Amino acid sequence: MGVFTGLHRLGGPPATTEFERRRFLATSGLVVVGAGLAGIAGTAKQSSTATSQQQVAARLPKLPAPAIPPGADFVADGTPPFVTPNRDFYRIDTALVVPRLRAEDWRLRLHGMVERELDLSFADLLARRLESRTITLACVSNEVGGNLISTAHFVGVPVRDLLLEAGVRPGAQQLITTSTDGYSAGTPVDLLLEPDRGALLAFEMNGEPLPARHGFPVRMVVPGLYGYVSATKWLVDAEITTFDRQAYWQQRGWSRFGPIKTQSRIDRPQRGAQVPAGPVTVAGIAWAQHTGIDAVHVRVDGGPWQPAELATEAGRDTWRMWRARLDLPPGEHVVQCRATDRTGTPQTETRRGVVPDGATGLHEITFRCG
Repeated sequence: MGVFTGLHRLGGPPATTEFERRRFLATSGLVVVGAGLAGIAGTAKQSSTATSQQQVAARLPKLPAPAIPPGADFVADGTPPFVTPNRDFYRIDTALVVPRLRAEDWRLRLHGMVERELDLSFADLLARRLESRTITLACVSNEVGGNLISTAHFVGVPVRDLLLEAGVRPGAQQLITTSTDGYSAGTPVDLLLEPDRGALLAFEMNGEPLPARHGFPVRMVVPGLYGYVSATKWLVDAEITTFDRQAYWQQRGWSRFGPIKTQSRIDRPQRGAQVPAGPVTVAGIAWAQHTGIDAVHVRVDGGPWQPAELATEAGRDTWRMWRARLDLPPGEHVVQCRATDRTGTPQTETRRGVVPDGATGLHEITFRCG
């Protein structure tokens, strides 16, 4: 827009002298050359990142992914596969252009309210104790029934190990993690210090280096929290501080805390579908990360709640698939689903939007049998 404005000023009112016409043509030519050079530089940077990813792939430790038990999904009945391929994993961030970093240049400074600062290189991470975890991530901007949720195998360094090594000082409240593009997220320190939380500085996703669009070379992953308070990509700085400092989304009116809400979704039939009357399979997913799903129920046309069959549980930090067999007569039907977490608490039926800390309400679809 700046270039367009400048050219517009140079180009109008219509050039009245040979000098003005030459100046306009020369400026236009410089813009074309500049755009070309920028394109070449961008391509070179992408190539450099790709080369770095290849080198990282050769150095990745052979840490096996957690086993997924048989029967963990109902793909044949319409649910997603249990593990989301990297190409299909949802992406939500504030970067207009995907940052391109090289692992060999990457460094992380852990500082602030600590006894000793840590300055880590990518090689330092590879030399540390590593964990492999299967984790479902969800975005706070996911509407009821939305698709901003995915599951992957991540490998990385436990955040808790780093915090214990640095020594968290009394009074510390949050870890502010910052991306190379300036984005920041604030995660409660006491949660990160929980022995069983499983937060990672992750560098591997589904058996390969993080894709550039998902944070290469290093991102943070915290089970049970929405990404806006935990999942910083292209991570380059980590500061332990108090809640007096606001991270990116808190400055814009979103909640300081972002525990993932218990939710469920219908994946089949799709909204508006036409299916044969009689036995109909309704299937979908449910999630309550770091708590676990205990039950899912479905309701047809406002009738009584009926229990659904749950897929085999792979862990409390991942989604859980479900299905229900319904005998439906011809005509239009409305089906709703409702999940209950491991504490016995059902998801709320109160409908609310995503601001300030995530949507609530029951997902429902309307379809026709005939």
